[in-house]
Amino acid sequence: MMLWLVAMLAPDAPTVNPLFTNGAVLQRGKPIPVFGFGKPGETVTVTLDRQTRQGQVNAEGRWQVVFPKLPAGGPHALRLNDHEVANNVMVGEVWIASGQSNMEWNVGWTNQLGDARQSANPNVRMLTVAKTSVNQPAASFNSTGWITASENTVSGFSAVGYWFADRLQRETGVPVGVIHTSWGGTPAESWTSLPMLRTIPSMEERLRPLSQTVDVAAAQREYEQKQAEFLEAQRDKGNDGLAKGWAETSFNDVDWKATRLPGSLETLFGRDIDGAFWFRRRLTLSAAQVAKPATLSLGAIDDFDIAYVNGKPVGSTDSKTANWYTAPRNYTVPSGTLVAGENVIAVRVYDNYLGGGFTGPAEALRLTLGDENIPLNDNWRYAIEREITVPPAPVAPTAVGNPWTPASLYNGMIAPLEPYGIRGAIWYQGESNAGRAFQYRELFAKMIRDWRQRFKQGDFPFYYVQLANFMARGPEPRDTAWAELREAQTLTLKLPNTGMATAVDIGDPNDIHPQDKRSVGFRLAGIALRRIHGKPVVEYGPLYRRAQFFGSTASVEFNFADGLRTRGGRPVGFAVAGPDRKFVWAEATLDGNRVIVSSPKVPKIVAVRYGWDDNPAINVENAAGLPMFPFRTDRWPGITDKAK
Repeated sequence: MMLWLVAMLAPDAPTVNPLFTNGAVLQRGKPIPVFGFGKPGETVTVTLDRQTRQGQVNAEGRWQVVFPKLPAGGPHALRLNDHEVANNVMVGEVWIASGQSNMEWNVGWTNQLGDARQSANPNVRMLTVAKTSVNQPAASFNSTGWITASENTVSGFSAVGYWFADRLQRETGVPVGVIHTSWGGTPAESWTSLPMLRTIPSMEERLRPLSQTVDVAAAQREYEQKQAEFLEAQRDKGNDGLAKGWAETSFNDVDWKATRLPGSLETLFGRDIDGAFWFRRRLTLSAAQVAKPATLSLGAIDDFDIAYVNGKPVGSTDSKTANWYTAPRNYTVPSGTLVAGENVIAVRVYDNYLGGGFTGPAEALRLTLGDENIPLNDNWRYAIEREITVPPAPVAPTAVGNPWTPASLYNGMIAPLEPYGIRGAIWYQGESNAGRAFQYRELFAKMIRDWRQRFKQGDFPFYYVQLANFMARGPEPRDTAWAELREAQTLTLKLPNTGMATAVDIGDPNDIHPQDKRSVGFRLAGIALRRIHGKPVVEYGPLYRRAQFFGSTASVEFNFADGLRTRGGRPVGFAVAGPDRKFVWAEATLDGNRVIVSSPKVPKIVAVRYGWDDNPAINVENAAGLPMFPFRTDRWPGITDKAK
């Protein structure tokens, strides 16, 4: 193994790690390690800012030199053996941005692209690590290098990473570099080293395949069979509604249920549901209106759709469209399709997995006739064409290349970054671990310790995002996996130098990828500005401190609760329970930095919860406008306590 590694890393001439390329940002105020590859025994001479250091390539084909700390500024040039390997190098603040798809989500996929382009910050730079899943820690990685934010480039930046860096840069005045290394849908164990994972007893079952002799070919065949069955279950078997005349103006839909849009299918039907669904709406137009150019806009729809006007198809969206589940639907209505008098718009929605329906926004549903916009978010009727049953998505076998393999992304996308000088890390992940939220309490904390140990820069700041609100809202208080995952994230604050920005108030019940990434980055940056740079900003919303119980009432105290208020109306989102452990909604009153809760249904309150749902209804915040963190006072067993 060692000879193979040396052969792979030993180039004809010494090289630097891909982190040290044109436009790189180096961490200010800390010793600066510079490292790379070469032939064992070879001497390297490295120059930075008129300072020179020499090093020797070790038996593994790697070298490293360390320069003394530098103040913010630049540009500098980096030379290796009298050859310039990087120019326009700046010294400033360096952060790793990692996690799953909500960190990966780039600016161009959000509705904030226009703002980002207009105010693109040239003092923000980002390097994106290519997706790499391997079974041993890698020394190098692929990347397109450091990119400076501009009107033309910012769309490709991690949205959370960019908005975090933008605020940080504008309020500190120094360059900010973000090393973006994320992969959608991946669990925390993929980002944790194997030695650390082996210290977690509940991970034993998931690690077992790594130490067993597995028939990879057979496992792959089984996976491919399950994947084929999964895809077949999702397949649209045909448009039966069209054959029934559901697109026609003459069809009588009086027996269909009425609704307003946008809205999720799960909310409409009160349960998880997939399949084909029809929505119809009538509207009356004048001869002058129908003579104008017409565009039918329906907002975003999850997953696919075909729209009809007076029985004629006017547009459709399927999987050939990038990010089809968030793409806005804007269909040109051909001249002569609309008529003076009554018209019918019919939309067939096909949801093939998980959440689905019209995801809005409400103002996007409209019929545009020349300069006139006719709102279309009310007076719809709907029916089920066909319900389908889709099995859970199969998980690829634990093997090289599968990003769900424990330690595989640490190996390919974190290890090659060590020991680059950094200020800290930001993290947006947890959705893929929600079903094992209780395990996440230990796993996430161990992952943070793991990174800190391996970068050898002490307990550097590690700030993360608490999961956004998502999915259908329960009509009554209930236990949910996402609520328990948020609690695991809150408990991780016990680790030194950690911080948490909640997104529980800015999510989208119909989209696991909420559009508002700017607020997420802004909140993360607020923690850094307060903790690291001493700026007079409020970094947190109200955070549960303690509770006292007085029979039929309870008093709950909070930190960071100056100016405690609601975003309108009475406080909502609180639930209480007695010794029977049955929670009911509570009345709540704000009192300084406390909340007083009660319910006539619970004569003896022993537990209080707030925001305890996948998509909780909440409205309490502090004077800084930051939302109260979800919490519970009880420690009763949850639904994920035994999941592994």
